[in-house]
Amino acid sequence: MADYIPLLMFAVVCLVLMAGYPVALTLAGTALLFALAGTATGHFDLSFLHALPNRLYGTMDNTTLIAVPLFVLMGVMLEKSKLAEDLLDSMALLFGKFKGGLGISVVLVGMLLAASTGIVGATVVTMGLMSLPTMLKRGYDPALASGAICATGTLGQIIPPSIALVLLGDILSSAYQQAQLSQGIFTPKTVSIGDLFVGAIIPGLLLVLLYIGYLLIISRLKPASAPVAIPEDGNDLISAGRLLRSLLPPVMLIVAVLGSILSGAATPTEAAGVGALGATLLALSRRQLTLSRLREVTRSTTEVTAMVFLILIGAAVFSLVFRGFGGEELVAELFNHVPGGVVGATLLVMLVIFLLGFILDFIEITFVVVPIVGPVLLAMGLDPVWLGIMIAINLQTSFLTPPFGFALFYLRGVAPTTVTTGDIYRGVVPFITIQVLLMLLLAIWPALATWLPNVIF
Repeated sequence: MADYIPLLMFAVVCLVLMAGYPVALTLAGTALLFALAGTATGHFDLSFLHALPNRLYGTMDNTTLIAVPLFVLMGVMLEKSKLAEDLLDSMALLFGKFKGGLGISVVLVGMLLAASTGIVGATVVTMGLMSLPTMLKRGYDPALASGAICATGTLGQIIPPSIALVLLGDILSSAYQQAQLSQGIFTPKTVSIGDLFVGAIIPGLLLVLLYIGYLLIISRLKPASAPVAIPEDGNDLISAGRLLRSLLPPVMLIVAVLGSILSGAATPTEAAGVGALGATLLALSRRQLTLSRLREVTRSTTEVTAMVFLILIGAAVFSLVFRGFGGEELVAELFNHVPGGVVGATLLVMLVIFLLGFILDFIEITFVVVPIVGPVLLAMGLDPVWLGIMIAINLQTSFLTPPFGFALFYLRGVAPTTVTTGDIYRGVVPFITIQVLLMLLLAIWPALATWLPNVIF
């Protein structure tokens, strides 16, 4: 029984989280209680906790994680500058004369918003408030409109610069080095956040194209579900100047952030600084940067950053105690006995992460689950970039899946009463199928995620 204490500890954490207790305190508190009980029964050596101060200092001193508050600041600033409203209006005028054109506009604007903000909740709520009433007024089927908005909102998980990829990159970097050291490789290769950003470009764009393809097919098969969106004044033309004014700022910002990383001119952390400054200047140029708004943005950024780092501290305590109970050896042994070898182990991990996505946010899963399973899977020969992209898309799918998907709750909170919960659930099913299809394509052709990083870096 003592051998399975790490699994019991993990199960207790999940149960306490489901009861509604704060994540960071649950992780640290549960781990310390198990450590004390283990010490009393002779199953745990408290000397493992001596490494905790160095772990915490290392977390605070990690320059990579400075990208988190900077990307959050960039996203919140863009959300408050009303950039998406102008962009959606312009795109709707551009594509409105086509069947399914408004839906395609929502996907494209959501893609740019996801690339600009990287925050799933902010994108879903923003798109829900702006585009859902318009889509319903233009005669769109509520299920199709809801599904398109939820699916587009979760693109923030996979399209760089994504906060999820920043955190995954940092954790996978440590896991990859740990896996190589366990194999006797004392000059380990490294994987960076930039690798994950580049690896996510092709899968992210492919996902957007699949969404658009689905909307085009539906608009042909069921024209009443996605009709032509003709503006109320009958004017379906848009000037090139207006389109450029609304499209150019977010595109330039994305190019500045990703371009500086891809060209090697800046690290992801430095690029995050470029993004934060660019978003601030953009808000200033649009006369949206008032003192009260700046206070609101900095408060939101501080809250999110504090939450992330507090969870990091809780996860550090949890991982130390988990390792002290022999958790890593237990996971490795369990994976070695899973039928199908590395394929079976990967499927099992993906299933567990998918189910945990119902009750935990991506931050908790990244800090709790990935450090446990990552070193074992990477030691079995998986590519770290491929694994990171698969985990990100898997979590994105989990956030869409009824009845517990986070994106569904975000949209339900801002959707009109005429849109039922059943409409939202029905609407996301085809998009979930598309994301599962993308994961199958990645499983069959891993080069979709690994080819571009190998070429650029």
